[in-house]
Amino acid sequence: MQGGHVTTPFGRRPMTLALVKRQVAVTGITPSKSVDKWRVFRDVSEARGALGLQDRSLAVLDALLSFYPDNELRQDAQLIVFPSNAQLTLRAHGIAGATLRRHLALLVEAGVIVRKDSANGKRYSRKGVTGEIENAFGFDISPLLMRAEELAGMAQQVAADRVTFRRARENLTICRRDVRKLITAALEEGASGDWAMIEEVYIRLVSRIPRAPTLAEVTTILDEMDLLRGEIVNTLEMQQKTQNTSTNDAQNEHHIQNSHTESINELEPRSEYEQGETSSENRRRKGETTRTLPLGLVLKACPDIGAYGPGGAISCWRDLMNAAVVVRSMLGVSPSAYQDACEAMGQEDAAVAIACILERGGQINSAGGYLRELTRRTERGEFSLGPMLMALLRLSGKNGQVSRVASSASAGPSRSRAR
Repeated sequence: MQGGHVTTPFGRRPMTLALVKRQVAVTGITPSKSVDKWRVFRDVSEARGALGLQDRSLAVLDALLSFYPDNELRQDAQLIVFPSNAQLTLRAHGIAGATLRRHLALLVEAGVIVRKDSANGKRYSRKGVTGEIENAFGFDISPLLMRAEELAGMAQQVAADRVTFRRARENLTICRRDVRKLITAALEEGASGDWAMIEEVYIRLVSRIPRAPTLAEVTTILDEMDLLRGEIVNTLEMQQKTQNTSTNDAQNEHHIQNSHTESINELEPRSEYEQGETSSENRRRKGETTRTLPLGLVLKACPDIGAYGPGGAISCWRDLMNAAVVVRSMLGVSPSAYQDACEAMGQEDAAVAIACILERGGQINSAGGYLRELTRRTERGEFSLGPMLMALLRLSGKNGQVSRVASSASAGPSRSRAR
């Protein structure tokens, strides 16, 4: 193989350090190395996007390789081809002259071939006494031999990315279908929840999908769509559990009213632990939810949660729980962490905890981890939402309103008892 020195381009074509580097690199090909030229060509074809080549560039490279007589590129062979532009045009299926020159430049820029220009820019060879080629000027295809392993790796990576991209698009299509049909079913069957807001989020996600998306774009939208699907499923599951709990409570109440026997335990006073019913284990056992705090107090301590209620306002506990589901997703709290909190604290208190975390968002690094810690402390009987709300009220300068809210909350039940 020739090319033990650096040559500069003929005419006005500039010389660059990258060209110097490529010409020097081809002199370091491993001795006795060889590779099938058409296998390398297939690798270049597969990795053409990564190399910055186009389909016409591959046609020109195919034509150049056809002028090399052997199928095998060898380190000890003469790897310079010297066809004229007219010959190249014929073998490149009649490509125009200007197009041919442009794609030859792309092949050089991609490091697939190297120019070895003569003094007058013509392409030719000189033969010795024995008839063998001693020197040739044209296009050096030795970079294909030198970069064979690199090009094969690029081709494999492109193929793997294509498979990943196809799977990501399939998953996104399935996820879109799931979300669309779940929203439709919830609306048609009258499930509780802010489905108009959820549908708006879905429409915004779909509108962000480009006509020709990249793998990164598909992956990002798929992650968000999957999170939305999980949110919808979690909302429907929570509603189903609430309905089951209400049904069980109604059945238990009906059974007690029609019972003609009295238990000794019902006639005796309960212990302090039994009267309080503050244990999370008791709440889970009985399937009950506790509402220990006035809603007005919660909204004064955590005003930010109001913006996520239906119509931008919260008027009842159901609105607060729906807003908490939306905020939970926004804060990155997993459905399982929120479900554990609902089981330990009750659905209302879990919603209050989310409202408190939103209010203190700038001070909490991981909302999900913080909620799980509150859940564990609740299960051990070491946590109460009251002090957290009082602290938030003090920080917002609303101490003067606490007594009025508390008194109004306690006055309501007393008037009810009086009646």
